[in-house]
Amino acid sequence: MKTYHDIAADGGSDVIGQVAEQMARLQDRLAQVDHVVAVMSGKGGVGKSTVTAVLSEALTALEYRIGVVDADINGPSMARMTGVRRHTPIPDGGGMQPAVSATGVKVMSMDLFLPQDATAVLWHAPTQNHAYTWRPMVEMAALRELIADTAWGTLDIMLADLPPGSDRLPNLADLVPDLSGAVVVTGPTAVSQMVVARSITAATQVADVPLIGIVENMATYRCPSCGHQERFLAPASGGESLGEAHGIPFLGRIPFDPRLALAADDGEPFLARHADSPAGHAIMALAARIQHYLYQ
Repeated sequence: MKTYHDIAADGGSDVIGQVAEQMARLQDRLAQVDHVVAVMSGKGGVGKSTVTAVLSEALTALEYRIGVVDADINGPSMARMTGVRRHTPIPDGGGMQPAVSATGVKVMSMDLFLPQDATAVLWHAPTQNHAYTWRPMVEMAALRELIADTAWGTLDIMLADLPPGSDRLPNLADLVPDLSGAVVVTGPTAVSQMVVARSITAATQVADVPLIGIVENMATYRCPSCGHQERFLAPASGGESLGEAHGIPFLGRIPFDPRLALAADDGEPFLARHADSPAGHAIMALAARIQHYLYQ
C-alpha cells in the first residue's frame, strides 16, 4: 500500500508537508503527557464510554491530571457524559482550549463542535460516490487534529475513548506509537466476549499494544430492596475466562447500576454521590489497578 511519501505530484497542496507538520504538533502535545491509555472493546453497547468517563473521575480523585480525547468521531458522547457539552472550543496562540469537567478532567470531543445533539458528522466532498474509500482517512485525520490542536498542557494520563471496531486500536497506535496500554471493556454476555476477543487479537497481533487488562461491565446486579447480589445475564466465568484465554490480567467487575447511566446522561460525576456503592468501589479499585500498572 502506498503512503503519502509515494505521491509523485500533489497539485501544489503539499500533502506530505501538512501531514508532517501536524504529526510534529501531535508529538509536541504528547511530550507533556506521561501516559496515553486507550479504552477499547470492539463491541458497542458494553458501556465502554461510561467506563471511560467514571475512570477519568476516579483517577482524578487519586490526584492525577487527566485528559480524555473522544476518539469516536462519528458517534461522540464524551462531552455529554462529562458534563461539558455546552463548552465552546476557543482557539488561542497555544491551540484549542479543551473543556474542563466539574472534577477537573480536560475533555476534547467532536460533539463540542456540533450545534445540536442530532447533528451528524458529515464530510463535505464534490461527490459522495465511493466515499468508503476516503472516509476512514478523514476520520483519522480528524482524530489527529483533536489531539494535536488541543492545548492539553501537562497531563499524567490521557484516556482515549475508542469507537467499536477491531481496527480502532491499530489506527490509534499508528498516530500514537508510544501507547502505554489499553483497557479492554467487555459485557457479561457470550456474544460481547466473542466480539471483544477479535479486538484483543487485533491489538496483540497487529498493533502490538500492551493490554493492561479486561474489565467486565454490568457483571452483577444488586437488589435495591434486600441487597442480594447475583450475576447479571451470564454465567460466572465472563470476562475472567476471557482474560485467561488470552493471557491478559482481569481487572475486575463493575456491577450494573442504573445510576451510572443516569449520571452519564446528566453529565454528573457518579463517584461524587455514589462512591460507597458497589459500583463506586469497583470503579475505584479499577483505577487503583491501572495506577499500579502505570506507576509501579
